[in-house]
Amino acid sequence: MTLQFPDRQTERCGNVRYPRLPLHQRHPVFPLCFSFLFGGLLCMSDDAIAAPEILPPPRSGQKTTAAKNVRPKTLKPAVELINVTASRRNLLGRAATASEGSITAREIQLRPAYRVGQILEAVPGLVVTSHSGEGKANQFLLRGFNLDHGTDLATFVDDMPINGVSNAHGQGYTDLNFLIPELLSGVDYTKGPFHADIGDFGVAGSDHMKLADDVPRQISLSAGTLGDYRAYLGGTAHLANGDRWVNAFSLSHTDGPWKYPDNARSIKAITRYAHGEATNGFDLTGMFYRGQWRATNEQPLATYSEGLIGRYGSLDPTDGGFSERYSLSGHYHLADDNWKWVTSAFAAHDRLTLWNNFTHYLDDPVNGDQQQQDETRTTVGGSSVYSREDHVGRVRTDTQVGVQGRYDFLYVDRRHTRQRVTLVACPSSLEATVPYLCNADDINLGAAGMFVQNTTHWLPWFRMIVGLREDYQGGTDSNLVDDSLTRKHQWLFQPKGSLVFGPWKKTELYLSGGRGFHSNDFRSVSGSYTADEFAKGSVKVPLMTSAVSGEVGVRATPLRHLNVQAAAFVIDFDSELSYDGDAGVTSPGPASRRQGVELSAQYNPFTWLEFNTDLSFAKARYQAKNLASYGIDGRYVTNAPSFVWSFGIIADRGPWYGGLQVRWLGGYPLVEDNSLRSKGYQEVNLNIGYRFTKNLKLEASIFNAFNAHAYAAQYAYDYRLTPTSAVQSGATGHPIEPISARFAVQYGF
Repeated sequence: MTLQFPDRQTERCGNVRYPRLPLHQRHPVFPLCFSFLFGGLLCMSDDAIAAPEILPPPRSGQKTTAAKNVRPKTLKPAVELINVTASRRNLLGRAATASEGSITAREIQLRPAYRVGQILEAVPGLVVTSHSGEGKANQFLLRGFNLDHGTDLATFVDDMPINGVSNAHGQGYTDLNFLIPELLSGVDYTKGPFHADIGDFGVAGSDHMKLADDVPRQISLSAGTLGDYRAYLGGTAHLANGDRWVNAFSLSHTDGPWKYPDNARSIKAITRYAHGEATNGFDLTGMFYRGQWRATNEQPLATYSEGLIGRYGSLDPTDGGFSERYSLSGHYHLADDNWKWVTSAFAAHDRLTLWNNFTHYLDDPVNGDQQQQDETRTTVGGSSVYSREDHVGRVRTDTQVGVQGRYDFLYVDRRHTRQRVTLVACPSSLEATVPYLCNADDINLGAAGMFVQNTTHWLPWFRMIVGLREDYQGGTDSNLVDDSLTRKHQWLFQPKGSLVFGPWKKTELYLSGGRGFHSNDFRSVSGSYTADEFAKGSVKVPLMTSAVSGEVGVRATPLRHLNVQAAAFVIDFDSELSYDGDAGVTSPGPASRRQGVELSAQYNPFTWLEFNTDLSFAKARYQAKNLASYGIDGRYVTNAPSFVWSFGIIADRGPWYGGLQVRWLGGYPLVEDNSLRSKGYQEVNLNIGYRFTKNLKLEASIFNAFNAHAYAAQYAYDYRLTPTSAVQSGATGHPIEPISARFAVQYGF
């Protein structure tokens, strides 16, 4: 009996997609050394150029796939000679839900993306945009959620959780600017809290970005019409024993169309060593990133109508930020015919400083309202998952047992500034302050999750997935302003499961249900920092807020080369996390419900061509009876999009290749009574490439091809435009970048 382990597990870290290993708090205690990076590139011989991409085994719905009675020696993969252009792997017969999927490396390579985070827009229904500078984390929208910077979208890179708990700017803050896209081998995604191995932040969905063990040696240079430049150098050294040593390095600079250029510059480096195979072996990865930038945040629309600034101007040109991250992560894989064990560990250190002035002169008519938000974080964590396949008579069962954990040591503070210079007083603070410091906290927070999941194939046309998960979170918050100490902890039990019927005529039906959660900022739990007066003492905030969700869906291949997925869902959240524009943070709110439907389709008429489309509708409303206690006067969830549509083409034939992407983000309410709305936006991006030789190719990309004049993100809150003007309440917006072009040349060596 032989077991094949597809998908994420085979791809990078088994079934685990979770934690990593941090260290200590304010001071970098384990700076990574990348001085050997270029040595690895220079020592590669000519025959070290990576072979053509071989698509890894498709991801199994809930992780294990039936292995037909094949002898172990036949498991050696054959080289795929046909290069198929496809955006997603067909999971018919293997998926646990209708809405999960696996994005291919080919899609990532061919899809036009203005910024690195937009790679995730390949996930059906997910919108990745920005309301600030290029160095800051992106804004995410999915299934009727404005996820801000990642509140309910669990993101993993090489199985390291990226969402920052109790982040200085927003709970679940997900900064992907450290990624080098050339090293991505694919993305696995889920939607809904139906998978036992997904914990915190995974209610709306999750994405697992996998790093490649082998990349071609190449250098690339690009330049764009909005002052964007990038240089990349990377490749793989193949050692005599079959091990692979991947190294990559990039430099970038971006100005954008803004009156006060972003001047965003970054340096990134990755080194990765892989030994053995995905079933038996290990890998070790080091990453480094540093970036700094000026930011044009969202501006009140009144500033445009009153002529105070132009479309790409800013009332405070000193907004901006600095970010630094370095990490060390690794995996150990061990397997036999019918079982597999994958263990991962990581350590990461982050520093972040943001300067934001959203309300301008609302709280301080003399100096303005700019705030400095600081964070220093060290995170350590890991996971271990054991998977096995058994047969009871003719019934096959696939079982997973796992444990995941992380511990965060972090210092976080907030200061009142003027042109990035710290001021004595904090007029916007609701709590006691000290000179030059509005609030400051030392937080130690631990999280652990244990889960078991079983897939039983009762009949050839019926399988049942049952999962149980228990999460624990606990920690301390030392308030450095009033010297108080708060200790909190909480347990949360989460049952999950799916019933899958089929396949019949290449069609499967899915019924899924489960409980999930997102954690809350520990400062809102302890009461050391409150964004709004209504929440101070009137609402009790738990460490973990639970949600219950259900989904019914279908996955089918009705015609040759046509794959279709459809799902209808409902999500009930005990408490909504929403963006607070006045404070520049996320705040807990009342209970909410989302109902929606999604449709995705991919059509491959030829091996070199694909058409794909995704359509999503959602309705988001508050459900609580005591909305007044939250300061809310309506049931509409603000910034929750009701409609998202995308259409794409990817092609690769002969010397020519490229992609087209059309995206439409529908309108959404800016205030709870729906009296003020955003129209959303439509955008068309495309790129085309030509291979002059085996080693030389040229690419051209056009972004916002029809020069849409819309807003990438909009909010509504109180502000004062000038020191002497009256307080106003209205819409704000961050304009989408105008039409632009980018040209790149790549050379393999």
